[in-house]
Amino acid sequence: MNKAQTFRLEVNPWNTAKCILILIMALHFGDYALNPRWHFLDGVNLLIHEAGHVLFRPFGEVGMIAGGSLFQVIIPAIFVGYFLIQHQFFSGALVFFWLGESLLNVSVYAADAQAMALPLLGGAHVIHDWNYLLNEWALLPVTPIVALLIQILGALCMMGGLGLGLWIAQPSIQLKPKV
Repeated sequence: MNKAQTFRLEVNPWNTAKCILILIMALHFGDYALNPRWHFLDGVNLLIHEAGHVLFRPFGEVGMIAGGSLFQVIIPAIFVGYFLIQHQFFSGALVFFWLGESLLNVSVYAADAQAMALPLLGGAHVIHDWNYLLNEWALLPVTPIVALLIQILGALCMMGGLGLGLWIAQPSIQLKPKV
């Protein structure tokens, strides 16, 4: 005679440490999204940006100039992809914040294409990447729109990181067989 198997309900509570980390990142990057300014990740982004110019040099002048901002976004995107493929979803969520921050950083640079007021590495005689690119693509008159689109994409990445992180940290309910 088969006995009916009984189950017990098991609730895994919120992962407090993950929630606190996501909250800190949300506050920090939310503040940054509303008031972009130089902060600790920008030094890393700057190194990656400059390396992008060198790596994209084989793709001609436009490729080399665009390569800085492209590489600055590609690197965090690669890390997001890596963590997601490895099923390390919380790490992927955290790096998604970096991707969003990097896009916001690029949006500030793009927004400066007409005024060219930002201090650039190398001084006054270096090319302003976004002025060159938007001029090359006949988009300089719509600089604010281009910058806004990049800023929106960055904010969406940050919100995606927040959502994924909170989803991972949320409580879960499972039915487990009683032993």
